[in-house]
Amino acid sequence: MNDKYITVTQLTRYIKYKIDNDGNLNEVFLKGEISNFKAHSRGHFYFTLKDENSRINAIMFASNTRGIKFTPQDGMKVMVTGRISVFEATGQYQIYVNEMIEDGIGNLYIAYEQLKKKLEEEGLFDPSKKKKIPKIPKKIGVVTAPTGAAIKDIISTIKRRWPLTEIYLFPALVQGEDAKEDIARQIKRAEDYDLDTLIVGRGGGSIEDLWAFNEEIVARAIYDCSIPVISAVGHEVDFTIADFVADLRAPTPTGAAEMAVPQMSDVYQYLGQLNIRLNKVMINKVSQYQERLNSIMSRNIMKNPMVIYQTKEMIFDNLLERLKHSTIDLIHLKSKKLVELKSSYILKSPFKLLDNKANKYLQLVGKLETLSPLLTLKRGYTMAKVDGKVINSMKKIKRGDSITISFYDGDVDAKVV
Repeated sequence: MNDKYITVTQLTRYIKYKIDNDGNLNEVFLKGEISNFKAHSRGHFYFTLKDENSRINAIMFASNTRGIKFTPQDGMKVMVTGRISVFEATGQYQIYVNEMIEDGIGNLYIAYEQLKKKLEEEGLFDPSKKKKIPKIPKKIGVVTAPTGAAIKDIISTIKRRWPLTEIYLFPALVQGEDAKEDIARQIKRAEDYDLDTLIVGRGGGSIEDLWAFNEEIVARAIYDCSIPVISAVGHEVDFTIADFVADLRAPTPTGAAEMAVPQMSDVYQYLGQLNIRLNKVMINKVSQYQERLNSIMSRNIMKNPMVIYQTKEMIFDNLLERLKHSTIDLIHLKSKKLVELKSSYILKSPFKLLDNKANKYLQLVGKLETLSPLLTLKRGYTMAKVDGKVINSMKKIKRGDSITISFYDGDVDAKVV
């Protein structure tokens, strides 16, 4: 009965034998889009070739890769020639590529480059607008899938390095059509939790798996977020739009956790160094003040403080003596001036000064009377006026003018004929 059953290995070898001996599969010409591309350190290429509905694993050995004149990358469309065979360890069939040429760039790659250029021109990648990541955060948020290696690695790394930090998980879809809206929504929700840092990302995968982090809605949600954001998408070789917009890019989710929190031992070491420096500064300060105190105490003034009083007392005595002499001199000067004033003829005969002033007044009055026009009129002279103005020449009047003639004792109106 058991003779009817064969092993998995036997079946796989049979299928491999059939495929290897099928002439139609020994030289196959395929075209498709590269996905999940990896270049091995030994020169081999491992990637997936896909179209809209199917995919096939592909390997190109180093002996064949040397002839390629371009650098393969995810999203590129290529045409390959190779043979189909089965890899016995996994039972999967794959193509062993001998030749590969470019067939244009895939739609995803084009969309990636277009959005990258657009957002860069808008300034979303500007380094000057990046927020600083706190060195010792109290609360960290993580936007990622609630299950999987990424969240486990982040939590374990943070707890190992800095267990004082609280971790808030904002579970989100990280793959598929609805992932972009979910990621953007959780980033916005995280702003209500007073977080110090926000990690946004997921584990590795193909370009299609990571595509949600190349969507514009996610990029703008990261840029508009008030919390400093660390992007942690895929592996070190994977670059997404989210990486360029975020305040800091981590090569992996584990790397993001390491960047987000300090290492406990490093903090202890740093505090130890600060303690040593503080002690040195305190010792130096105490030493400086001790030297200053000793210098002050060694001064003569401190040994004989009465010197200060004696010096000030001598200065005071000198000033007091000068004040006395100044006062005596001032009194003597004022007394002398008083004597001079008392002996002045003005004080002795004040009416004589008044007589002199009266005589001088009478002299001035006499001079005024001599010069007065009224006195001239009194001697028989007259003064002619026209419209109130004095006429000193007959040429200034004409026949028919009305004039006023002023005498000593009055005026007479007249008319020139």
